[in-house]
Amino acid sequence: MADSITLRVITPDSIVLDTEASSVQVPGLDGSIGILARHAPMVTALDAGDLHWTADGVEDDMFVSGGFAEVRANTVRVVTEASERPGDIDIERATKAAERAKERLKDRRVEEGSSEFDVLRAEAALRRAMMRVFVAGKVNR
Repeated sequence: MADSITLRVITPDSIVLDTEASSVQVPGLDGSIGILARHAPMVTALDAGDLHWTADGVEDDMFVSGGFAEVRANTVRVVTEASERPGDIDIERATKAAERAKERLKDRRVEEGSSEFDVLRAEAALRRAMMRVFVAGKVNR
């Protein structure tokens, strides 16, 4: 593919995606970052969210749980703890995880002496669950 960039998604278990794309969008901590062929080298931290790419005019998505992305030598390497394709996401499980996180947040904010770390963990769990549901919903669009 002319003017393409290689996209690799790497988890601790395997390389889950290795493809050529015309454009890639990664979920940066401060918002989505667009990457095209011949992009300048960079490394960025990722938030949990939607990894989106276009290949041969077809758009595709994948949930990533955070991590980092490196752009170098016309390759985007996304290193993440977990990733899922929209069709592989269990929406019911993700919805229940979001509900549990909301309950933990409600309970922790009420309790005296609750650790800020616990609140941050619950907020991160809620964000991951909500992003899984969002990415899974893209399969039906």
